[in-house]
Amino acid sequence: MYVTVGRDTPAPGRRALRAVPATVLVLGTVSLITDVSSEMVTAVMPLYLALALGLTPLQLGLADALSFGVTAVLRPIGGRVSDRWRAKPVAVFGYALSAVAKAGVLVAGAAIGPLAAAIVADRTGKGLRTAPRDAMIAASVAPERQGTAFGVHRAMDTLGALVGPLVALAVLAATGGAYRAVFGVSFCIALLGVGVLLLHVRDSPVRTETVPPMWTVLKDRSLRRICLAAAGLGLFTVSDFFVYLLLQRSGAVPIQYFPLLPLGTAAVYLLLAVPLGRLADTRRVEVLLGGHLALVAALLLLIGTHTAAVALVGVLALHGLFYAATDGVLMALAAPQVPPAGRTTGLAVIQTVQAAARFVSSLAVGALWTAWSERTALLVMAVGLTAAVAGAAKVLR
Repeated sequence: MYVTVGRDTPAPGRRALRAVPATVLVLGTVSLITDVSSEMVTAVMPLYLALALGLTPLQLGLADALSFGVTAVLRPIGGRVSDRWRAKPVAVFGYALSAVAKAGVLVAGAAIGPLAAAIVADRTGKGLRTAPRDAMIAASVAPERQGTAFGVHRAMDTLGALVGPLVALAVLAATGGAYRAVFGVSFCIALLGVGVLLLHVRDSPVRTETVPPMWTVLKDRSLRRICLAAAGLGLFTVSDFFVYLLLQRSGAVPIQYFPLLPLGTAAVYLLLAVPLGRLADTRRVEVLLGGHLALVAALLLLIGTHTAAVALVGVLALHGLFYAATDGVLMALAAPQVPPAGRTTGLAVIQTVQAAARFVSSLAVGALWTAWSERTALLVMAVGLTAAVAGAAKVLR
């Protein structure tokens, strides 16, 4: 059965889902499958780079920053093409490119150059697909229900993040710790996600309205304010890569269970994504900023606690709360501020600013860790993020 991108009849089911169009549910299914694939790789990649390849903290920071840098460059291109053409082909290309990149990681092995190229290809796909997908979600619901719609989508996406590490652990157990087997299975699952998108989402009609020039979109004052807030917050956001690696180094979890760390984050995210999305329908700024304060608390807990159980439960719970309160909420906050004809471009610009800031953040964490210590790196980022929240509160109001 096809689902048409646009104002759909709400799908039957649970109360939280009845107000959500079928388009959101199908795109959520695509994201769920794709996230199983992605999180399989994410769950093992830090250890693979740190242990199997022996990268230093600075090199780890560069590898992590590379993923954000590529998306920062390509998101506006994907958004602009979607606005001038159609969203679905761009999204399909992005998902397909990320799938091929999983095979690239498998082929690259321990060769740093090809491995870096595969990471770039994966992030390129993510950079191209995200804004068109979010624009399709925004186009399918009324502005006052977009917090709920993005919350449901992100909850489904996070269910994939919950399953992915389990699949990775099962593959590692079945193959005696073969990382390459994880990458191979991840590639096959990613192809399944592309197939669902191709077969079950029909593209929107050809646009008849004039797409505004890029400079016209950027002139919007509300969009510029959101970009400024996103840049400040992203600049001091510590990526999952470092949160999980530092949590393992603290002794909170044995190394063989490292792939399960994202499960804690994903479980909390899954529980809170829809409730916080519904709350964000009326209080988007407060939810967004509160989520970043949860990350500050997680970083301080990593610095200050010496009890492994407290660190493990507390950090993962706060990390999941951070994602549930921020991931879809920023797009729900931004989407109504951008005219429909330039919506994908506007969302892509915000995502680009955020990705560029996260690029700098990962470099900074790696450099601070190398020059001083991981404790110093976390403290600097926690203080900086607190100041960024205060600044964003002023800008967004």
